[in-house]
Amino acid sequence: MTIVCFVSGSGTNYQRIVERDPNHEYVVFTNRPGCEGADKARSNHHVIIELSHIPYLKAARNRVGSSSIPRNCPERVRYEQDVWKLIEDRIQKTPDLICLAGYDQWLTDWTVERYYPKILNIHPGDTTKGYAGLYWIPTAKAILIGDNELRSTVFIVDKGEDTGPVLAQSKALRIDSTLNLLESEGIKGQIEGIQKVTSFAKDHSITTYEVFEKAADAEQKEAIKQLCENLQKALKVSGDWQVYPFAVHDLIASGRTEISDRMILIDGKQMPDHGYREDEQTPRK
Repeated sequence: MTIVCFVSGSGTNYQRIVERDPNHEYVVFTNRPGCEGADKARSNHHVIIELSHIPYLKAARNRVGSSSIPRNCPERVRYEQDVWKLIEDRIQKTPDLICLAGYDQWLTDWTVERYYPKILNIHPGDTTKGYAGLYWIPTAKAILIGDNELRSTVFIVDKGEDTGPVLAQSKALRIDSTLNLLESEGIKGQIEGIQKVTSFAKDHSITTYEVFEKAADAEQKEAIKQLCENLQKALKVSGDWQVYPFAVHDLIASGRTEISDRMILIDGKQMPDHGYREDEQTPRK
């Protein structure tokens, strides 16, 4: 297969995908020339294509501000058109699979329409439960709703924000046992921190991060931030780095997966909304 990985930073997801099976044609694109992920690609002797998004979005930033650039503005579309021309001119075909592996830019509808359902992404939370958001926010949402487990989700990119059909989810990471482990390893304050956060949320009938953010004081906000950052680091190792390579190689590259619109079949069986779960040995109808 020809697999194109989009990276913007460390490239660790890309590296784990390659380590699982190096016997494919890998191409790495980055919007941040010189990033660590690009260095990993060079070390692996993979094709690396670099094109900064910054000059392309300058006019849009001046027009609406850097934090308000629309997903489908003309500047983003032009940028992606140039990106894909560089990639396809280099490989002389369309890729078999596209993996967003720590890519920090939105994809426009132009790209989704052109390549769906070949684009995969991973999210550090259960997207079927609405645990969207950047960085540690998905974990905060899980804690505040009362969940005691976290899962990483591999999904097919569509035109929404983490709304695409789910291909696979990682094994569950239990919140309580993970925090106990962190405490035993010398990272103190984890149990006290979650007790403080959950007691405050219960006392004020808070079940969403949005309400918590408005109601909590600075100390409580810092407590949930520290908790969630530590949990997300653990989930990256036990979740992201396991399920993403599994989905790419054991499900897609092995020919076990069929995708029709938003329906996903594995081994000929239709998957539930949460896709294939690694801790469910037999896929359910």
